[in-house]
Amino acid sequence: MDPRVKKAVLSKIGEAIESAAEIKQIQASLKAVPGSQKSDFAFGIAVGRIYNSFHYQTRRIIGRNATEQEFSEFLQILSKNADRIREACQ
Repeated sequence: MDPRVKKAVLSKIGEAIESAAEIKQIQASLKAVPGSQKSDFAFGIAVGRIYNSFHYQTRRIIGRNATEQEFSEFLQILSKNADRIREACQ
């Protein structure tokens, strides 16, 4: 993965953790989400934001879509940080 994309992804992970209050507000505004699934829903929003950033930054910085190898690296980074992200969203 291009180091600039990796830096952007790690930054977005930090941003998702720091802005967990925003995610919780979204979660609270959607009353149709069952209570037992609310933390999963919030985690999904955070991961979606990070995933979107990965694809956007890859296109912006490198000028193309991510390769399978780059996507695999993204998944490794996401996996290493999943517990921190999930904890922030609870």
